[in-house]
Amino acid sequence: MTSQTNSGSCCTPGGACGSASQADVQVGITTVYKVTGMTCGHCEGAISQEVSAIAGVTSVKAVAATGLATVTSTGPLDDETVRAAVDEAGYELVGRA
Repeated sequence: MTSQTNSGSCCTPGGACGSASQADVQVGITTVYKVTGMTCGHCEGAISQEVSAIAGVTSVKAVAATGLATVTSTGPLDDETVRAAVDEAGYELVGRA
């Protein structure tokens, strides 16, 4: 009987299985903010663009329907810095949700 190797396997040569390596897992601090004034996708994009420009921010997801902006960063964020970015986008940061 011959053995076959599956080059597309998720298992490592050492026998560990998984679909994501340590490098694929996002690590960070997630903070959810309440924002007023968002009504559409354009609003979501404007907030995401401004908040993404803050040093240390790795992702932003703004949702007009809920009025929430979820921000992931490499470290703690200063709420006033986030408030200034949301203000620059033309919206109001109420606070943490």
